Parts: sequence; C-alpha cells; structure tokens
Amino acid sequence: AFGEQYATIHRLETNKLRNVAKLFAHLLHTDSMPWECLSIVHLNEDETTSSSRIFIKILVQEMAEAMGMRRLQERFESEESGADRDLEVHERWFAGMFPKDNPRNARYAINFFTTIGLGPLTDGMREWLKDAPKMILAQAKEKAEREAAEAAAKAAAAEGGNES
Repeated sequence: AFGEQYATIHRLETNKLRNVAKLFAHLLHTDSMPWECLSIVHLNEDETTSSSRIFIKILVQEMAEAMGMRRLQERFESEESGADRDLEVHERWFAGMFPKDNPRNARYAINFFTTIGLGPLTDGMREWLKDAPKMILAQAKEKAEREAAEAAAKAAAAEGGNES
C-alpha cells in the first residue's frame, strides 16, 4: 500500500497528499505498519519530485510530533523498529532517506531535514560527511593499487609467455 501511494503521490492534490502522509505517519509510529516500507524512499535531487518531498516532509514531521524527536531519531538509528532484525538490514531500510552513498546525496538530505526543522535526524550523515573525503581518497588509493597490481601481474604473465 505504501509503495503504491508513494509511487503515485504526484497525482494527488496537496490536501489529499497531506492526509495520506498523516495516515502513513500514524500507521508507522503506532507500529501498525512495518518501517521497512520506508526503504523505497530515496531522498535525493534526482529521484524526488516536489510532491514526494512534501509527502516525506509531512510524514516525518507528523512522526516526530507523535513520537518526539529523540525517540524518532533513536528509531531511525537503532534496531528498535524490528524486534529481531540485525542492524545491517535495519540500516538498509533507511539508506534512501539518509543516504551515505555519495556526498552530494548526503548534503541534499541533510539540507532537506534541516530546512523542515528535523536537523537532529541527520547527525549520522553529518559525521559520515566529515569523514567522506578521507574514505573516498582511501578507496581511490586502494583501487589504484589494485589496478597497478593487476597490470603488473598481466605484464609478468606476458613476459613469462614470451620467454618460451
């Protein structure tokens, strides 16, 4: 149900969109619906429309109002939303809403949540963003070393074949 509504949210006028967001916020914060449904939400410039951003805004603001900011933040950051789910699965549920795939998407989500008054939800992304340049540099270095080792292995194999 959530996936269908989210996929077609751009068809609704603002008042209906608001009511749908409030309904889902209620279902989520009362645990009447699994939080994993939020895994379809990808909060970035390329995958959202103005309607989907309004929907996400109302959804999360309503949840924050009903649960309190601290409890909502804990819910997004911990295993609470799934009794026996492991943290890795849980983090995948919210990876689209709190992207850590690249700095551009992380900044976009941070700005979105901060603008709508829910900046504390982005603390984890802010930490990730601080360390992102170091991680990106380390990944690039590892890739370059791996490619150099592969090239050296190919060259050695080619030399070995030429000696016969």
